[in-house]
Amino acid sequence: MAATQVGCEHYVRSCLLKAPCCGKFYVCRLCHDGEENHQMDRFKVREVKCAACNTIQECVENVSRQNCPVCMEDIHTSRIGAHVLPCGHLLHKTCFEDMFRTGAYRCPLCMHSAFNMKEFWEERDKEIAQTPMPTEYQDTRVRIICNDCQARSTVSFHVLGMKCSSCGSYNTAQDGGLIAAPPVDARQPAEQTLEEEPNTEHHE
Repeated sequence: MAATQVGCEHYVRSCLLKAPCCGKFYVCRLCHDGEENHQMDRFKVREVKCAACNTIQECVENVSRQNCPVCMEDIHTSRIGAHVLPCGHLLHKTCFEDMFRTGAYRCPLCMHSAFNMKEFWEERDKEIAQTPMPTEYQDTRVRIICNDCQARSTVSFHVLGMKCSSCGSYNTAQDGGLIAAPPVDARQPAEQTLEEEPNTEHHE
């Protein structure tokens, strides 16, 4: 898919990612996967180029106004090296390290996971399995949107996190209120009990 100054249908960005598998530039991995007969590993992307500029001079002028989203300092004129996140956004390497130390795992701009979170999600699976919700919430569901794959789904509600049904990520956001389980009709069991109750009346 052709890039524009606002990116593609999946992401708002003005850069292209070089696919490590085939060497071609795409706005995002989803655009790549839709055009190629293989999938791009976004965690192996190491090269990014501007997609919004017509000349080198224009690109220099544009990028000089871009700041690190953590410290808000100019990232392109800084002596500190830049770190490319899987989503394509740039941070100072030192800001990225500070972010990691504080436990933050998402891009400050688009909320996409900044690392390969597979092991963390597996640990979250175990924590949730060992921490059942109270009875009144066990059948409660909620709509979510995934910050990693942008899929929408309806899943079981849990205070420790809601897992994306599409990619398995817990980097999700609640999309609306809780969906309570349908009420149980308490009259039906009572009616069945009356019908099934044997006749104990004794006649002489």
